[in-house]
Amino acid sequence: MFRSGLVGFTLHGSLSHYYYQFCEALFPFKDWWVVPAKVAFDQTVWAAVWNSIYYVILGLLRLESPADIFDELKATFWPMLSAGWKLWPFAHLITYGVIPLDQRLLWVDCVELIWVTILSTYSNEKSEVRISEASVKAESSSSTDVFPKEE
Repeated sequence: MFRSGLVGFTLHGSLSHYYYQFCEALFPFKDWWVVPAKVAFDQTVWAAVWNSIYYVILGLLRLESPADIFDELKATFWPMLSAGWKLWPFAHLITYGVIPLDQRLLWVDCVELIWVTILSTYSNEKSEVRISEASVKAESSSSTDVFPKEE
């Protein structure tokens, strides 16, 4: 919880602030199709970027090696992106369709509390499984060293 809070406090607010301004500049139109276009952009480009940043920073805060961080990112990238599609498109219909630009970050941060809980839970589960698997491999490796095979 502390690590997720730290990532959200130090990075999410400022990056999202600039992202929403960028998104407005990218889609300056007021036509009906702009809201779905912003949601689609948000849920492909921005979601991929933010989820990657989140996992890399969490891994660094857990003092994991870059190889372990990259492995976790590869393992979680598509599941997290597709999991986001169950929550964020609906939330962002409100974000881009109803909420004024200067209030979007506040709205998204409220929804983000739910999302970061999901991300953190998923990340911790994956880490625990990886640690458990490493322990089992280490134990089986050390037991083979103690009891060498007879040929």
